[in-house]
Amino acid sequence: MQRIMSIFVTKNGRKGVILGQEKIFKHTLNSITMKRRKFLQQSALASTAWLVPAFLQGAEFGPLTTRRNGKILVVIQCSGGNDGLNTIVPYQDDLYYKNRPSLSIAKNEVLKINDNLGFNPALQAMQGLYDQGLLSIINNVGYPNPDRSHFRSTDIWHTASDASEYWKTGWLGRYLDSQCAGCQNPYHAIEVDDTLSLALKGEKRRGFAMSDPERLKKQTNNGFLQQLSQAPVQPQEENVAYLYKTLIDTQSSAKYLAEQAKTYRSSVTYPASDLGRDLKLISQLIMADTDTKVYYASITGFDTHANQKGRQDRLLKMYAEAVQAFVKDLQQNKLMDEVLILTFSEFGRRVKQNGSGGTDHGTANNAWLIGGKLQKPGFFNSGPNLQNLDEGDLRYEIDFRDLYADLLQKWLEASVKDTLGRDFKGLGMI
Repeated sequence: MQRIMSIFVTKNGRKGVILGQEKIFKHTLNSITMKRRKFLQQSALASTAWLVPAFLQGAEFGPLTTRRNGKILVVIQCSGGNDGLNTIVPYQDDLYYKNRPSLSIAKNEVLKINDNLGFNPALQAMQGLYDQGLLSIINNVGYPNPDRSHFRSTDIWHTASDASEYWKTGWLGRYLDSQCAGCQNPYHAIEVDDTLSLALKGEKRRGFAMSDPERLKKQTNNGFLQQLSQAPVQPQEENVAYLYKTLIDTQSSAKYLAEQAKTYRSSVTYPASDLGRDLKLISQLIMADTDTKVYYASITGFDTHANQKGRQDRLLKMYAEAVQAFVKDLQQNKLMDEVLILTFSEFGRRVKQNGSGGTDHGTANNAWLIGGKLQKPGFFNSGPNLQNLDEGDLRYEIDFRDLYADLLQKWLEASVKDTLGRDFKGLGMI
């Protein structure tokens, strides 16, 4: 079935937009009644009374359920390319300070973890998690023949493809397609955002993108939509019937998620940042026993070509405080052993600072796992070797797909080969 249209909900309530193939949409408009035509025009172009999100195209809903089954994976993407060298600082390496005369973190400011590496001081909230054995740091994560484009490198991380391949489905979407038992409903994988990332798009199934379940419920719960969803459709109106089914399914999911989000009210104070609000919503859905196996969230702004220090410090502090609150919530509800958090960025930054007080696009980076079932808490491997660079960039040591292999096989109980296209050995982290 080709996509007729996609309409998405935005956090600030802006009007939806119609996407898709113009000819198909025009043909559809010509085939429906005046009432339906008026409905489409009002909802898509003129009104914000309700807006249907884009993530539901291709979704097939089953009965709504409320029982969680199995482990939960939470993915946090630091979009823009976080500077790993100023996140986990090699404070004993003179080459670090030589390459970053004004951008480096002073030795006396580093939150020292061991004799060689330490946290950026903005990550003070993470040090407690490290001390509790809840954090694993994997250094030098990347892939062969790295690409320094934000869009391309993000696609590679999202799809788990080789750098020379272009895939249309994401690694978590393919997990939903064939590896996730009982995952017929899109909300088995939820992205807290306005649009759905490629990572959660499969061939047959997709995740569910939303930023506010209560507002989504209100936007889909009106008399006109209810009446329209019950209107008869002729057999030849296949595209229209499909669209109407999508509307009905949207209503059902919006109601379910809004009700689930109300079930639990956290006693933990979350920071008033976007990530803090997103993780608070995720915690509410987890504590309510929502039937969701994967949650996805992002924090943006890490493309620090200029004036990096203050900007990255603010972002790292936002990240650390939001995650600290989320972990505290999980601990209070005795769920740290059932939830695993992955944090990654699409690439790191160049070793040498540029002339604008920032860093340019690089390659390898660190990735983090947070949870109560880690087999190797602390540092999984040593820090980057600044004496052996690849044209000024860090050399990758760990293929990110080996990290995915652990998450799939050991946590989500899925076939690595079927999901990633071939076997990866894994890291033994879980």
